[in-house]
Amino acid sequence: MLDLSFLNSVALLAGVDEVGRGPLAGPVVAAAVILDPEKPIAGLNDSKKITQKKRELISIEIKANALAWSLGRAEVEEIDELNILQASLLAMKRAIESLKLEPKIVAVDGQYTPNVDYEKIAIIKGDSLVSAISAASIVAKVARDNEMIEFDNTYPGYGFSSHKGYPTRQHIESLERLGITEIHRRSFAPVAKFIL
Repeated sequence: MLDLSFLNSVALLAGVDEVGRGPLAGPVVAAAVILDPEKPIAGLNDSKKITQKKRELISIEIKANALAWSLGRAEVEEIDELNILQASLLAMKRAIESLKLEPKIVAVDGQYTPNVDYEKIAIIKGDSLVSAISAASIVAKVARDNEMIEFDNTYPGYGFSSHKGYPTRQHIESLERLGITEIHRRSFAPVAKFIL
């Protein structure tokens, strides 16, 4: 297996991850984080393996202590126009290009890298293996989850605060009952069948 431990000691390594490829609604959100080696952050891991409360606390710590962090996003219209993979890569590119520091290397979770002019490495399960990617995963997930919770007020009855747009039974039933909203991804099959 590839030894990636050296990446955790690379200066100006930008970890990049996105959240929201699977949902039927809402944007895809990416984060890029350059950690400060002098300020290690305990508890970094794949955001899906951490409780919501812990994610929120760690996200605050990352933003306070990282050398740089930023968010990028692709909206529902872009997801429908480009497809979810290309929209995810666009969100990552926007996050990287918004960093206030130039990274030396960009380490991306998954098997694809966005089109940016930096040395890049794609790492499967990188959010569990590289601290900076774990940090990006946490920052992106907290940002997107909070946005979906706000959508719960705009579009009551769909349960966005609980399922965050993912295709749960509750979400599908609310689509059957209430129809689609402006934030639903029309190119996704479970949504497309409700377009009149």
